[in-house]
Amino acid sequence: MNGWPLLGVAVIALGFVLRFNPVLVVVTAAVTSGLLSGMSVPDLLALLGTSFASSRILLIIVMTLPAIGLLERAGLREHARAWMDRLRGMTLARLLVGYLLGRQVLSMIGLQSVAGPAQTVRPLLAPMAEAAAERIDPALPEAERDRLRALCAATDNVGLFFGEDVFIALGAVLLIQGFYSQHGIELTPLSIALWALPTAIAASVVHGVQIALFQRHLRRRAATRQGT
Repeated sequence: MNGWPLLGVAVIALGFVLRFNPVLVVVTAAVTSGLLSGMSVPDLLALLGTSFASSRILLIIVMTLPAIGLLERAGLREHARAWMDRLRGMTLARLLVGYLLGRQVLSMIGLQSVAGPAQTVRPLLAPMAEAAAERIDPALPEAERDRLRALCAATDNVGLFFGEDVFIALGAVLLIQGFYSQHGIELTPLSIALWALPTAIAASVVHGVQIALFQRHLRRRAATRQGT
């Protein structure tokens, strides 16, 4: 099997380390992997064009951001925190794990755009998570607050990334099928999606453990402060 197309992964890693433009890095990596896999330039350009056309719905974020901004100005984040205060049985771990599973299940059935960092994590999930963390440690320092916000964003990313590969109509699944087909290995989109399911489950478990460890870290930190 030809392993040279995997150099595209190295291009992505190097580009992100050097902090180049993400779009330029991804396109360069795609061109690198395509050429090294033996694709002709017309076929590669056709694939890039098809991928861009199938992902144009991502531009809906241009319409989403002003709406979210207006809602935040009207107190959306404050309402989210107040709602979390009323859910006394909802811990930080339960909130984030529940969101992780919901995000992953929705991605598995093709609903990748119903949530995301701009429309869900920043205005809703992060304020609710901060309210839950403040129950554990009312004097939550800014550094821990930033770590919590990063954990919320990571929860969304893990749920989306590992859930969408189980959706058989995803462009990445069809790309994988085409890659193997060029090398004489015939796979159906359904079989690729099913093989992605154990990885999705493992990702949920690993990230769930990370969430639980972060919650335990906050509790130990609060206990140490109270002990002193």
